[in-house]
Amino acid sequence: MRAVHVVVPARDEAELLPRCLESVERARCLLRTCRPDLFIDVTVVLDGCLDDTPLVVEAARVGSLEVDLGVVGATRDAGVRRAVEVAAEEGVTPDELWVACTDADSAVPAHWLVSQVGLADSVDLVVGTVEPVGCADPGLLAHWRERHELVEGHTHVHGANLGFRASTFLDVGGFAPLPLHEDVDLVRRLRAHTDRWVATDSARVATSARSHGRSPHGFAGYLSDLAEEVS
Repeated sequence: MRAVHVVVPARDEAELLPRCLESVERARCLLRTCRPDLFIDVTVVLDGCLDDTPLVVEAARVGSLEVDLGVVGATRDAGVRRAVEVAAEEGVTPDELWVACTDADSAVPAHWLVSQVGLADSVDLVVGTVEPVGCADPGLLAHWRERHELVEGHTHVHGANLGFRASTFLDVGGFAPLPLHEDVDLVRRLRAHTDRWVATDSARVATSARSHGRSPHGFAGYLSDLAEEVS
């Protein structure tokens, strides 16, 4: 592995994106300490933003890509393909590029990239775990934990904690332009393509427990449905 690129889709996320990018920067710094030989980049995909999200990205001094797609699958895909282009400019092939994905409303642990890169020598796909933070209802959080086993070999898929070799991503056609479950769809195709994958709880990502997200039926919608069950 010669390069790592973090891809973050964002649509009007000026409020939560700073926390995300601060956490990614901590992860970059730790990886740079451990692996100074790696090219490490970040791209925030600005999807039709109408708020100050572009200013947040500019202040963080990370790369950005402006699109107007309105479909999370297409937005993620555009970001990964931009990562491949950036790597090529440094003479890095897709087989030598690791792509780590998270979301604008999430915060990664400091060892997130170190953990993924450590696994990348033997796998082409890392499927991580998430845990909601900022949940005001302890009953809702308990109900969520009942349904999620945060263990090695877990069965969950979250776009907020996903990593893969760029060449393998390209082999299966990338993210489909889906408005929902684009992460699940990609992981299904990657697992069918290669047996070099791992599902791990070694670098759990904190994601927002907000009930109204950018995707109507995404993680926030799922939490909203759970809230109705426990009310």
